[in-house]
Amino acid sequence: LYLSIATFINQSSSMACWLKIWFMISLMLHVVVDLGPLAHGEPQVPCYFIFGDSLVDNGNNNDLVTMAKVNYPPYGIDFPDGPTGRFSNGRNMADVIAELLGFETYIPPFATASGQEILKGVNYGSGGAGIRDETGQQLGCRISLNKQLQNHQVTISRIALLLGSKDAAKEYLNKCIYTVVMGNNDYINNYLMPQLYPTSRLYTPDQYAEVLIQQYSQQIRTLYNSGARKVALFGLGLIGCIPAELAMYGTNGSACVDMITNDVQLFNNRLISLVDNLNNNLTDAKFIYINSTGISSGDPSSIGITVVNAPCCDVSTNVGKGQCIPQSVPCSNRVTNAFWDAFHPTEIVNVISAARAYSAMAPTDAYPIDISNLAQLSL
Repeated sequence: LYLSIATFINQSSSMACWLKIWFMISLMLHVVVDLGPLAHGEPQVPCYFIFGDSLVDNGNNNDLVTMAKVNYPPYGIDFPDGPTGRFSNGRNMADVIAELLGFETYIPPFATASGQEILKGVNYGSGGAGIRDETGQQLGCRISLNKQLQNHQVTISRIALLLGSKDAAKEYLNKCIYTVVMGNNDYINNYLMPQLYPTSRLYTPDQYAEVLIQQYSQQIRTLYNSGARKVALFGLGLIGCIPAELAMYGTNGSACVDMITNDVQLFNNRLISLVDNLNNNLTDAKFIYINSTGISSGDPSSIGITVVNAPCCDVSTNVGKGQCIPQSVPCSNRVTNAFWDAFHPTEIVNVISAARAYSAMAPTDAYPIDISNLAQLSL
């Protein structure tokens, strides 16, 4: 998981630098891990909207006919409300970012959000979702990014009613933070499944990355046209290092599946260029790139994470393949494991990822600025 990868600048950090970064993280974890219940006082932005896949889903899939839902134990074993549909033992990245932004309660899922609570934001994330509409279709129902953007239009109409006019809603929405965590499933549950999807036969890895970014660009512009002015786009993580892909492909002695790692980098490089393009052309907004692969680099053992290639829970091999077996007993010391199930990180990794996305601890964590600085911008 923690394989260093060259990203948007030429990384040449010394071991001493990385040890310093991880030491800073270990100090920060004492603060972030113990944030709950959430912060008190005014949040840094009036609202926070979340688009994405299972890395941020907090219950939108619970009532769908799908294998991609986890509203059962042992999921949520470390979350105050137990199993909620979060694909982790505890909080996900969106939860931690909400805490760091100063919200007193977690952002509600679109599936249940109602009344005044939508004024603080809505989480549209859906397990199995992708940039492409067909992505994840073998899992059953899921809410693609296109559908999530449609759901956002419903929310905007509701906010306009609450605030009294479309103009008031637009002014309000301009001040919010928007995060988008998309693209992982377009590889895991599409391109890397040639037995179910034709994309790997239709496109080379380079062509596929280009096709994805072209569609993603239009989707992000749709979000902009809906009033988003402060947008954080998360790059793909090291999906070639997740237990499910390690088991499927093997590594030939490498720490991860090199082919997948290379494919991911093709997408991420284009995503950085997309951020530049958006900032150059939509000058009344600010878009940032969160370097998920770089944040996953370094030596995790320095903060106690020693198991990086196996899930914490026993995972299913049939229905809900790779997810925790319902009612199974997970590993007891979850802070030492990078992975909760065969696909998703443990809460401790979510905390690290969110903390560094919010407040960059290395120059390569976020580009051109991090989420904390994005929140403070006056646009």
